Amino acid sequence: MTPLQHLRAAVEDASAALRGDGAAAGGAPTVERPRRDGFGDYSTNAAMLLAPAVGRPPREIAERLGDALRESLGGALERYEVAGPGFLNLFLADGWFADALAHVLAAGDAFGSGGASAPERILVEFVSANPTGPVVAASGRHAAYGDALARILGFHGHEVAREYYLNDAGSQVRKLGESVRARARGEEVPEGGYEGDYVIELAREIPDAADGDPDELASIAVGLMYERIKATLERYGVTYDRFFSERSLYDGEPSPVQRAQAQLDRLGHTYRHDGALWLRTTTFGDDKDRVLERSNGEPTYFASDVAYLESKRDRGFTRQLNVFGADHHGYVARLKAAMEALGGDPETLEILIMRLVHFVEGGEREKMSKRRGVFTTLDELIDELGVDATRFFMLQRSHDTSLDLDLDLARKQSSENPVYYVQYAHARIASMLERAGEQVVADALAAAEAGTTGRREPLDPAERTLTKKLLAFPAEVGEAADKRAPHRLTAYALELAQDFTAFYRDCRVLGAEGEGVEAHRIALSVATKRTIARALGLLGVSAPDEMAREHDA
Repeated sequence: MTPLQHLRAAVEDASAALRGDGAAAGGAPTVERPRRDGFGDYSTNAAMLLAPAVGRPPREIAERLGDALRESLGGALERYEVAGPGFLNLFLADGWFADALAHVLAAGDAFGSGGASAPERILVEFVSANPTGPVVAASGRHAAYGDALARILGFHGHEVAREYYLNDAGSQVRKLGESVRARARGEEVPEGGYEGDYVIELAREIPDAADGDPDELASIAVGLMYERIKATLERYGVTYDRFFSERSLYDGEPSPVQRAQAQLDRLGHTYRHDGALWLRTTTFGDDKDRVLERSNGEPTYFASDVAYLESKRDRGFTRQLNVFGADHHGYVARLKAAMEALGGDPETLEILIMRLVHFVEGGEREKMSKRRGVFTTLDELIDELGVDATRFFMLQRSHDTSLDLDLDLARKQSSENPVYYVQYAHARIASMLERAGEQVVADALAAAEAGTTGRREPLDPAERTLTKKLLAFPAEVGEAADKRAPHRLTAYALELAQDFTAFYRDCRVLGAEGEGVEAHRIALSVATKRTIARALGLLGVSAPDEMAREHDA
């Protein structure tokens, strides 16, 4: 149990005792940091929730709660105050903060991990861009989001696998083969084909492309693009447990597509109309039924989508997270309907729609089109900004909010750039600890973890603030995991770096006067350095020990 969980448990126990048997609970009380200074370290609304059940004014109940907490928490509670309509503000003793720091240090790399109340086996499928061209810069948002979410879910206690659905079948793949042959012949690409310079490169790379069969050329070109896509994503810090081939859904007799359709037939959810095979998705909330097989016997894209859903279930994943582009809103209802028609729980299928990312330079937005070849690749963006800045900026906003990525700001190596600011804080701590020396740091950590620093000087407000921010990390991880919100950790990392900067400004660390003060502050700095590194690591961003001196780019 973390220090905050222990504090919340004490508040809940005291509330239950005042409420008595048989009284309505009124909801779980909150224990949160007040928004303004001077209102305690933490504040609870427990008294206001209890008032209807107890039948007494909230402020009177708050006084009784405070007395109960003084008894249960002992010396950890310095004092309490009743504020406003009945908020109970808790002022915790320095000893509580010392014990809290000891808890953070003792947890080590596991601090903030394993908080999932019901661990699941989760498959995160993300990016999955057609292998008909390079990974474009905009897909960097999908890649950063999916990878960070998988990292966070795993750290939170779930079993997570990453998957890329390779769309290596269908008309768009044949169009690529036709485009390669046309370029090899020095001709314009066919209508709806691909015009980028990479197609010319493919035509030069594939022997005898001018005389090749479009389907064979498409297969070769997709293989080459797959290797390039994989290399780009690995450069970006994104690796997959599996690249799942759409073509594999049509292999075998019966194929996965045929098996899924047979199951839907047995369950009575399909019917024939005008020679086509339909899935009755309207039974499960879709706005119209969907075609699985055209009248000419060819399966639709939806047929492979259904088979892919079933494949994930067959492989034992209890939850499927699909990261889709902004143009895929229409897929939500039909895929959930397909999941239910297959006999699965539609609530275990989550479709996370990514909003668009716009690249802004000099106040102007870039316009990109993959088919017309007018786009910036992710490799080019990484060349310009680096992996860390690209990922951090891509993750700064919620996935369901449009993002304007300011290229000018992302290039800066100054405190204006948030990722630079956070990394600089980490490097500053590393430099300070190096100056202190390994033995001094080791002794300080041992004393702080054992509670034997011997400190008698009162804590500076900046020390208390920094400790409270550290204690918030497990809850931030939990929120980021449960709400599928990696952006929460970009905000947390920045706030933690800001709180450390204020602490470093206000509190001398090395050579601090007073018995045990230096040891405590060194230990607090180490805990901060570790937590910054962990937060950045969950985002796929590095935490360097050295950086160039701050300047304006």
